[in-house]
Amino acid sequence: MEVVIIGLFKRREKRQADGGAQSQKLKDFISGADIDPSGMSHSGVNVDEDTALKISAVYACVKVISETVASLPLKLLREEENGDMAKARHHPIYTLIADCPNNEMSAFTFREMLMTNLLLWGNAYALIRRNRKGQIVELYPLKSKNMEVVREPTTRAIQYRYTSEDEQTAQTKTYRARQILHIPAFSFDGVVGVSPITYAREAMGLSLATEEFGARWFGSGARPGGVLEHPGMLKDPERLRESWNKVYQGTANSHKIAILEEGLSYKPIGMSPDDSQFLETRQFQLSEICRIFRVPPHMIGDLSRSTFSNIEHQSIDFVVHTIRPWLVRWEQAIRRSLLTATERTIYFARFKVEGLLRGDFNSRMQGYATARQNGWMSANEIRALEDMNRIPNGGDEFLVNGNMVTEQQATKIKEDLKIKNE
Repeated sequence: MEVVIIGLFKRREKRQADGGAQSQKLKDFISGADIDPSGMSHSGVNVDEDTALKISAVYACVKVISETVASLPLKLLREEENGDMAKARHHPIYTLIADCPNNEMSAFTFREMLMTNLLLWGNAYALIRRNRKGQIVELYPLKSKNMEVVREPTTRAIQYRYTSEDEQTAQTKTYRARQILHIPAFSFDGVVGVSPITYAREAMGLSLATEEFGARWFGSGARPGGVLEHPGMLKDPERLRESWNKVYQGTANSHKIAILEEGLSYKPIGMSPDDSQFLETRQFQLSEICRIFRVPPHMIGDLSRSTFSNIEHQSIDFVVHTIRPWLVRWEQAIRRSLLTATERTIYFARFKVEGLLRGDFNSRMQGYATARQNGWMSANEIRALEDMNRIPNGGDEFLVNGNMVTEQQATKIKEDLKIKNE
């Protein structure tokens, strides 16, 4: 009896200890301390920003977002005294952000590279080069994986340490905040963005593991994980295994009819793709990755849940809820890093997204007709949205709908008619 009681107390102490360990694991998971810095997921697959691109869904999501952002017109605008907006063509950074950031790449290539780094590493960096007058003359993209953001111990000022990828020697240079264009993604401290690959490692690890399972299954051809049984004693089992694999292994040998001699029998021990719900798992992981990057599945080739009636609305939702937050990050980072405090009160960067939100032809024409008839858009404004040339005579005039007048105008018309009749 004494032994049983002691055992109960020992088991209770063990449960309390295990419970404390589990509680600590839960706290570490919530705070992010549970993340393995080596990049190994619980599925046994190493996942980092480079290997994640091997997942077709990740590659497609990164590609569609980065290309969309890179293809949009980006202009520097100036606010006039009357409130109108005009293109600031005379400003030094107008050409840099709109057409040519440096002598080696176009604006599309520059923004595409920075957006790719932003989506994978959570941060995008570009080196700001100035002339002797302090004017910005070039912007060069930097690889996010080689950048480290630190604070200077004394002044607590932000510094950027970049390690170049030289073939012979790796050199680390330290830059001040005014020398770097930094665009952070979702962040915990407001300074350095968080990599979505790091926090979605398990979902992407499962996707990689599923792809590897499928590749190995099809590569094996004959049902993998099977056993060849022989009623007697085999003198050379290795030769039998090599002979079997030579004839039946590989996709080219799939579904061949096996000929078994001398009482030999084959018994599979592995699960089939149907048993392990292989296709369902792959489909779910595709949706999971689309959820991480907030991309509609139809934009990366998955039309299983799309119809002709909802694709247009999903595309508009993609612009509003996926692309627009990234554009705001770009616009505010450009304004903060490339403009002085005085210039920020006058100038601002702005992406033009109207082309992505135009909808189908009939919807656009109905909207233009309403705007034109109610007098808040001119013919030239409408033609500009459709990339058409301006009308030289009368194109800037606004129409007035005679059926809709103010109360004062109606009173005046009534009095004028009364005077005329008298």
